[in-house]
Amino acid sequence: EVQLVESGGGLVQAGGSLRLSCVASGFTFDDYAIAWFRQAPGKEREGVACIRSRDGDTDYADAVKGRFTISSDNAKHTATLEMNSLKPEDTAVYYCAVQPGGELAVVITTIVEEVYEYWGQGTQVTVSS
Repeated sequence: EVQLVESGGGLVQAGGSLRLSCVASGFTFDDYAIAWFRQAPGKEREGVACIRSRDGDTDYADAVKGRFTISSDNAKHTATLEMNSLKPEDTAVYYCAVQPGGELAVVITTIVEEVYEYWGQGTQVTVSS
């Protein structure tokens, strides 16, 4: 069973930084993408960033480009989201998700949530003004 556990959320002032971590277990996929999504109160869940394991290809939401950086360790099945220059509008629950690959499932670098199969429970990020 694939399980994803997020950590690193907390309270930070605007302009500050946080680093989120996602640790996966029960992971046997040769190729996959790990992504971060977020959901703010009263809003729809949105994609933030993703990274593909085989080549490190990444994709970011326009709202976080230049401020957030996603990285991964394929051997450890972990992903990190470095968040800098945080804004109050970044406040949300941040979720880690995995898109598995296989012979009939080509991994694509996308933050569209429909292609992600496994999800963590989320970690709260709160950015104060």
